Amino acid sequence: MIDAYRIESADKDMQSMLSATYIAGYRIGMLVAGAGGLFVASYLGSTKALYSYDAWSGTYMIMAAVMLIGVATTLIISEPDTKRQEVEYSTTDYARFFLLFLSIVVAFILTFNATAGLVKDTKEALIEVFANKHLAGFIVGTARMMIALLGAYIAARALIAFNIVNRSMVNNTYVDPVKDFFNRYGMSVAVLLLAVIGLYRVSDIVLGVMANIFYQDMGFTKVEIATISKTFGLFMTLAGGFLGGVLAIKVGVFRVLFLGALLSALTNLLFIVLANVGHDITWLYVTIAMDNLSAGIATTAFIAFLSSLTNIQFTAVQYAIFSSLMTLLPKIFGGYSGTLVEQFGYSEFFVITTLIGIPVLWLVYKVKPYID
Repeated sequence: MIDAYRIESADKDMQSMLSATYIAGYRIGMLVAGAGGLFVASYLGSTKALYSYDAWSGTYMIMAAVMLIGVATTLIISEPDTKRQEVEYSTTDYARFFLLFLSIVVAFILTFNATAGLVKDTKEALIEVFANKHLAGFIVGTARMMIALLGAYIAARALIAFNIVNRSMVNNTYVDPVKDFFNRYGMSVAVLLLAVIGLYRVSDIVLGVMANIFYQDMGFTKVEIATISKTFGLFMTLAGGFLGGVLAIKVGVFRVLFLGALLSALTNLLFIVLANVGHDITWLYVTIAMDNLSAGIATTAFIAFLSSLTNIQFTAVQYAIFSSLMTLLPKIFGGYSGTLVEQFGYSEFFVITTLIGIPVLWLVYKVKPYID
């Protein structure tokens, strides 16, 4: 919901800076909750060798108190001034709508589990056909996911058909936001925009899955990785985020979006240098700095881009769909990062992650008329 509030509370020209601020808050929150929590627990007396209930109890109390900052802010700020048409529904409608959500989740899980035996037999047959267990696993896994989604869809349609849920409420919540997006851009342009959303981050996410394992294989200690990758890298991401926000205001979202995609792909080549030099702190700093700086620039521009695609009538639902799609395919492909490393080695893997970022540049260029 914070994304919907951000989009509705300011004009499109300010979305890039708000995106940078959002990223900063998110990253700082992770640092406070993660490293900050460990520091507080250590300060209160808990150590690796000696667990202290009182120390961790106090730590969680402090973390809960920190959360009150967000709660207080939410209560103080005013509702954005929008022209959204509000529709009133009864408590019963909301209860039935929640039942629909639960039914979809249960149907998905049951269908997914029910296909386990069939999937195993099919996978074994495909391994014999393709002589590649990884390809067979990908095909079977994708098919199993689609079948589970079909089961969830059938369950939803059944509840709607028997009037167990309010059809108008379902249309306003789920159907209309999707129809609005395709109506505004047309089928061909909408598919092109969705392709950009789904593939923009593929280069850095596929590499990121193997990053920590790569650092350890190069001989870096966990302390070095935590200090340089997590702490120093965090500040470089924040710097990249604000730099991206400023650039977007100065030169436009498209140029920064294209720059972010280009840098995200090219900075992966620095990992090849690190793979060749091995345990070298200086090169680790350089690689982390450039990689996180480019990630900050790209993420800020990308969030501003996603924000520009939403309709103020359906901000929350449309942005939720976009933000889910932006990591879905990259994470699916990222699941095979380890296989690529085993097959080709680190250097070749980093070249592959750079090459898969090239089509994204073409996609970003094609959507230029719909950005600025």
